[in-house]
Amino acid sequence: MSLKSIARSLALLSAVSVTSGLLSAPAPAETETSRKTVNINQATADELARLPRVGSKLAGRIVTHRSQHGPFKRAEDLMAVKGVGEKKFASLKPYLAVSGSTTLTEKVSLAKGSRPAARPRAPGKAPKKASDTASAAK
Repeated sequence: MSLKSIARSLALLSAVSVTSGLLSAPAPAETETSRKTVNINQATADELARLPRVGSKLAGRIVTHRSQHGPFKRAEDLMAVKGVGEKKFASLKPYLAVSGSTTLTEKVSLAKGSRPAARPRAPGKAPKKASDTASAAK
């Protein structure tokens, strides 16, 4: 086989692959503008409650904090609100914005495995056994 025929075969294979989608560009990742966010400086309590792990009580605290202290300068400032610690903030961060419009339209639920693990027991404390509680009740 000559070099010319190999080049033609490669060109033909390339053209077929591109038109069939085999070598097409991968789907673009979710961009900043297409991501669903909540503007924490303008959102109502109902809109804030759409965030994962945020209920109506915490959403109300966020609105109250914002009215008393002014707009949030950055998303991390949300941790100044009682009930928003580092762990909760980490789960909220992908959905937060301090400018622009709120685009999150439905409540976000975290996946089953994405909740933090239970706190470890204090050293020296063993878990209660069913047999221990049954004998104590006698």
